[in-house]
Amino acid sequence: MSVAATTTRIPAAELTGPVGALARFGARRILGRVPDSVGVMWHNRRVLLDLMGIGRKADRWRALDPNLASYASMAAAAAIGCSFCLDFHYFVAHDHGLDEAKAREVPRWRESPVFSPLERQVMEYAEAMCQTPVAVTDELSDALLAELGPAALVELSAKVGLMNATARGNIALGIRSEHFADACGLPPLADRSAVTGAA
Repeated sequence: MSVAATTTRIPAAELTGPVGALARFGARRILGRVPDSVGVMWHNRRVLLDLMGIGRKADRWRALDPNLASYASMAAAAAIGCSFCLDFHYFVAHDHGLDEAKAREVPRWRESPVFSPLERQVMEYAEAMCQTPVAVTDELSDALLAELGPAALVELSAKVGLMNATARGNIALGIRSEHFADACGLPPLADRSAVTGAA
């Protein structure tokens, strides 16, 4: 298993006490090891536990197709530039049996031929939500409302909003990819810069 080569802006704390033992156990069971990000967030356990709680609740939302939700989250992470989120969600797509071949292409979704028109609209919406100011158009929103229905569009917006907050927080704290996808033998994520010259 690869070890992450990251330097966070706040040093990772040791996970102590019974809650720390539970956090270490859970991380190892799900990810194979305890990521540095958990140690960083351990400095404020209430924030860590609340963010994990909302993440678990969001995973149980079911109005939006899970593949679309995965692509939207990853497109938001790519738009913001959060390597941790991209890597983690690629790993999760694999772990949940989603279409990992498509998930690995999300960083270059505009150029990749593997996505359907609806998948492209979902990722366009995710990117537009991540811009400042938000750049979602009436036309795009209307098209997704017609395709997905109101419950799924609300869920899409909420998932992208959560990813936006998480990704920006990770970048601010210096939390980077910890190579979860490498650890389970997934091929590397597609490199957007190889196609578009983007960073």
